[in-house]
Amino acid sequence: MKQRELGRTGIKVSEICLGTMTFGQQNTEAEGYAQLDMAVANGINFIDTAELYSIPPRAETHGATERIIGSWLKARGGRERLVIASKVVGRGTSPWFRPGGEETRLTPKQIRYALDGSLRRLGTDYIDLYQLHWPDRKVGLFGAGGNTFTTLSDADEVPIAETLGVLGDLVKEGKIRHVGLSNETAWGLSQYLAEARNGAPRVVSIQNAYNLINRTFEIGLAEMSLREGVGLLAYSPLAQGYLTGKYLDGARPVGARTTLFNRGQRYEKPGVDDAVRAYIQLAHEYGIDPVQLAIAFVTSRPFVTSNIIGATSTDQLEAILGAENVAIPPELEERINAIHQVHSNPAP
Repeated sequence: MKQRELGRTGIKVSEICLGTMTFGQQNTEAEGYAQLDMAVANGINFIDTAELYSIPPRAETHGATERIIGSWLKARGGRERLVIASKVVGRGTSPWFRPGGEETRLTPKQIRYALDGSLRRLGTDYIDLYQLHWPDRKVGLFGAGGNTFTTLSDADEVPIAETLGVLGDLVKEGKIRHVGLSNETAWGLSQYLAEARNGAPRVVSIQNAYNLINRTFEIGLAEMSLREGVGLLAYSPLAQGYLTGKYLDGARPVGARTTLFNRGQRYEKPGVDDAVRAYIQLAHEYGIDPVQLAIAFVTSRPFVTSNIIGATSTDQLEAILGAENVAIPPELEERINAIHQVHSNPAP
């Protein structure tokens, strides 16, 4: 599998990253092992997780995904050949993440607590890429309100300099190698980069949603990504499975994520079904599996460092990995962009 540089670090990561948020809820430990084994056998060296996972967030399952990866690492070995990314939760009120049920914040104390937990569950001395799962400040998140920003919050915010300061200390201590952002805005990225000029660690990546029905990253962040060397780690390349067509017309297949958890509202907005049908029809016209078209499109973007894929079975994972052999020639890109003009970002 082809590899790309992670920011300006010199670290090479596979252009496909294995997302693991289903491990511990939709997937058993054994199924997680099978996916990890298949991924590594196919050249993937990049694994993404978070203290939040598995999804959906629950008190009894948070950290389960890291524990499964840690158990697999202990059984298989080869930690030094892998690039492992995890995340600390941003501002929130879920009471199970911190002692005493306190509000989660990106403070030095909480970041240290979260990282120590992740290291323990993963059974490793260091994490290659430690990401801020979402900001401490109030912003549109996960499709709520179309991810739009309308007004400043009057809530206090942990200063970015303070958050980056402790992350810099953790880099010096060898507990993390590099720092990344997630669900961040253009303004946020610019502030983190500005702090790096004051001696703080320079962020090397940004993990945001990006797919055929949500190309909002291109509006304000793609140019920054390319010019600043902060590559996109694209999550939801299949729009949480909606780009497969399995949820068209309100269908709810047995065992599918939205059927089980009813968490697909981001991809249930007006115009989504029409856009999905258009892309599926285009894929069939070119003799391409719609899943592989969606994956190949994301991977082909010059601002993407790695495309975070997820699956609930090895059969699904095998089909997704087949996208490595799918090219996006200029004429196909023109057709994709023509659909995008008509059905522009229905699921931001």
